[in-house]
Amino acid sequence: MHKDQQDGINTWIEKLLDLAYGKTPRRRRIKVLVNPKGGVGKAQQLYKEEIAPIFKLAGAEVDVEVTQHVGHARQIAKEIDPEAWDVIACASGDGTPHEVFNGLADHEHPRKALSKIAVVQLPCGSGNAMSLNMLGTTIPSRAALATIKGTRIPLDLASVTQGEKRYISFLSQAVGIVADSDLGTENLRWMGAARFEIGFLIRLLGKTLYPVEVWLGIESGDKMAIRQAFRKEASLFSSYERPPSDSDDLPPLRFGTVKDDVPADWTHIDYKNMGNFYCGNMSFMTADANFFPCALPCDGKLDLLTVDGDIPRRRGLNLLTSLVKNQLWDQPEVTFRKLNGFRIIPKAKSGYISIDGEHMPFEPFQVEVHQGLGTVLSSFGRLYYTQTALL
Repeated sequence: MHKDQQDGINTWIEKLLDLAYGKTPRRRRIKVLVNPKGGVGKAQQLYKEEIAPIFKLAGAEVDVEVTQHVGHARQIAKEIDPEAWDVIACASGDGTPHEVFNGLADHEHPRKALSKIAVVQLPCGSGNAMSLNMLGTTIPSRAALATIKGTRIPLDLASVTQGEKRYISFLSQAVGIVADSDLGTENLRWMGAARFEIGFLIRLLGKTLYPVEVWLGIESGDKMAIRQAFRKEASLFSSYERPPSDSDDLPPLRFGTVKDDVPADWTHIDYKNMGNFYCGNMSFMTADANFFPCALPCDGKLDLLTVDGDIPRRRGLNLLTSLVKNQLWDQPEVTFRKLNGFRIIPKAKSGYISIDGEHMPFEPFQVEVHQGLGTVLSSFGRLYYTQTALL
């Protein structure tokens, strides 16, 4: 082939790649963490068959490590070199990203690690909320392509203090029927996602109550105002700006810990008939459960959904069907609030507390949000999956 012809072909290929990638850098450096127990033990097979070939074709620099035990992903993230990798990709459910964010928060230079390394989930587990929200899919091969071409954006993270410990949460915090239906049905894990629905129905029909005492840092408690603010924010075309910081440490706790005095301007509620206390940082929790339709990746707020536990059973069942139809927001029994933080004290002797779907001790805890502390890859810019339908 003549040199001029070869040069022309190379120029055409470069222009084609420029169109395909846009502003996204090519050949990302990806540290892959595979949870071998993810997806009922299928994560390694899914990675090998559906994800690895796409990374190879894209020319990505990939290092794969199979986690050996609970907490291993956290340890790896704690010791990672932020200059060596662009992405930590978790071939797993939502549990491994939870570990990774906490590991990055434990890093010698946590703010640098959290800002330089984007965390992404490759959906290979039973719970794949992060992939659905950020990449718009629960299909591993499509998530792999989105990892190659996704846009880096800041993500709000939250600090959870409980006893002497401080956790980082990226997805949700729950007490009540959602936590109970998830963590209280581990013996039904063989049923897949159906175990959650069955657990939910049993508790709903039994009108189970979860008495708690709460303090809420309310930014907005009006559904119409929340919807209007969401539409205004979502209509912007500018990219997110990460809040500046002069420190490389984790942000200080503005509201102290669960052991400190409650902020004077937080609202106190003695919630004797609580049925569901569910706080979210992303929109979808499962593919057919858009609990938080006005959540945004980087608005510096947590979205709280509460429902009384003593509503009529017929209305409770209606809430379940309205969730599947993406109509939960409009139900009068459901209260939505935007928060900057909260404290919750369970009054029952035992029960379940879920942080990002992970089982935490059943004791008081406090949460506050940190705007744009983490970094993720997104296919939707300022929004989560399908939120354009609300505009």
